[in-house]
Parts: sequence; C-alpha cells; structure tokens
Amino acid sequence: MNRFYYYIFLFFLLLFKNTSFWFLYRVSDLLYLFLLYVLKYRKKVVISNLRESFPEKSDEEVQRITRAFYKHLCDISVEGVKTFSLRKKDILKRYILLNPELLEPCFKTKQSVIAVLGHFNNWEWGSLAAGIFFKHKPVGFYQPLSNPYIDNYIQTTRAKEGMVLESVSRTSQTFHRLKKTPYMFIMVADQSPMNLKLAYWIPFLHHDTAVLHGTEKHAVKNNYPVFFADVQKVKRGHYTATMELLEANPAKTQPGEITLKFMQRLEQQIRAKPEYWLWSHRRWKHSRDEGRRTRDEGRRK
Repeated sequence: MNRFYYYIFLFFLLLFKNTSFWFLYRVSDLLYLFLLYVLKYRKKVVISNLRESFPEKSDEEVQRITRAFYKHLCDISVEGVKTFSLRKKDILKRYILLNPELLEPCFKTKQSVIAVLGHFNNWEWGSLAAGIFFKHKPVGFYQPLSNPYIDNYIQTTRAKEGMVLESVSRTSQTFHRLKKTPYMFIMVADQSPMNLKLAYWIPFLHHDTAVLHGTEKHAVKNNYPVFFADVQKVKRGHYTATMELLEANPAKTQPGEITLKFMQRLEQQIRAKPEYWLWSHRRWKHSRDEGRRTRDEGRRK
C-alpha cells in the first residue's frame, strides 16, 4: 500500500514538473477560491488569531488580511509541490540570498552556525537555496513520513542542492555528530511545542506564548552564533532572504534571552506583513497554567 501511495504522489509531482509558473499560479487562484469560500478551511481559526493578535485593527482590515493570507497560503502550497522539480537556475532567479558573506568569518574559522526563522513566506525553497549560496553545509530538521518511499524521495530531492535532512527526534544526536565540518543548522522555531515542561513563555502578538527551547539549547551548548533569516516576498514567486546576526556568543546569554530575541524579531516581521505568516495553525492552544501543571505532574512522578 505504501508503494501505491508513492506512485500517486509521483503522478501529481509529474503533473507539475513541466508546468509553467504562469499556469501554476492559475491553479493557486482556483485553490484560493475553493479554500476560502467553499471549504472555508480553518477560517474561524484564522480570523480569531488575527483579531486577538491585532486588537487595534478594524474588522475590514482583518478581512483584508484574511483574504491576502489565503492567497499566499495557496501560493506557497503550489510552490511546495513545485519544489521537487525546481532547477538550480529557477532557485537562483526566484530565491535570492542577499548577504551570504555575513557568515564567511564563521566558515573561515570552521565554526558552525544556527539559522533560525519562522513560518513566514516560503521557507521550503530556502532549504534548496541554502545549499547554493552558503559555504556552510545546510542541515534541516523534519518530521519523517510514515511512507518510507515518499520520505526517501523527499530526502533525495533536498539533497540534490546540498541540504542534509535529519529527523527532529535526532536533533541532539545530529548536533553531537556533525562537529568536524562547518554546518548551518536551519531551525524553524515558531511552532507550538509538544513538551510544555521545557518551553519558554514569551509575550508574542498579544499572547503569552509557549516557544520551543531547542534552538537556544543547542546554540548555548555548542556556542554556535545564531542568525535570523529575514525572508521577504518581492512579488509572486520571487523571494529574498537577508541574514541578521541575532547572537554572537550564546554561551554568555541568560536563559530565555536568545528565544526572546528571536520571537521579538519575528513579531516585527509579522507586523510589517501579517498576511505572510501561517495563521491557520492553532498557535495558542496552550496556557502558562497548563505548562505549570505539566511540570508539577512531572516532578511528582
């Protein structure tokens, strides 16, 4: 059965392989109408998140951002499918890293780095671009799929431009293993943590927000400089990324300091262009009290 689903997966990829970007975005336009007006995919979640995050905005403005968000969501969805057939010349044209030289001093001293970003704009194409623009070998963390054929295909596709994919369940082992060569560990760090006992709680978009601790944990333990990747949408299907030094000496920081810097920078990014963040996920489903109860139960055990 896994092989059967794999062939279906390949069939849909082949449909998009030689598809022009013009046609690709016509598909996105139709998908937008279906998701927003027919299926109403997580529309209540999106509007609720926007209203709570931007209480100063009018209903008309929230509706405008909602429509713009669904258009962008459909764009990055079809772009995600196109990822598997993107050629190097397409990446060089459509996803430009503006200042890769910022990481040169680290590479020259054989120092690995951490690049942190949120679910903002197109983060999928960035994994391919990193292997082209940076001298550091990029490492991405992902949740392996249950279908081994599709999972292997995804790993192979990412590796074609130099990206190494590692399971999130092996994050600590990966940092420990990859010490001899300068690596760039790419970490998308704005999702809701599964383990509330270890989460940092940060003020973010008018919410008391649980944040993953892993980026800061590994940055401090290895003293790897942390860079923020500011991804911006220039126009439909075209992006730029600018690297910003977030913390040069993680080992000297206070607990939670790096996480706070990241979330503050991400909030600044979102407030400037809110339609480009992933509003359809239930980001604030946990409370700080729930986190305390989880820690207390853990201690009693």
